[in-house]
Amino acid sequence: MDDLLRFLHACYEADNHAYAEVAYRFGGDAVLDSHLPMLDLVDMLAREYEAMDPSDTRLAGLRYALRVLAQPYAEHPDYRAEWRP
Repeated sequence: MDDLLRFLHACYEADNHAYAEVAYRFGGDAVLDSHLPMLDLVDMLAREYEAMDPSDTRLAGLRYALRVLAQPYAEHPDYRAEWRP
């Protein structure tokens, strides 16, 4: 799971940099309809998972949710088939 979390963090950073570049070149209105707010939520869930106690009963559900949220990156060369939900 640590590898999946690192992967999600890396994708989050890359997407944020891409949106920052678009906003810089074309103005903030260019990213208004983007999925940028969703990226923040995915990152927040990944951080919550990292901070959870291993005995927390919500851990399995959050693990599954993170695997589902990684699906848009399935074509990324670093994505692993074992991360599929």
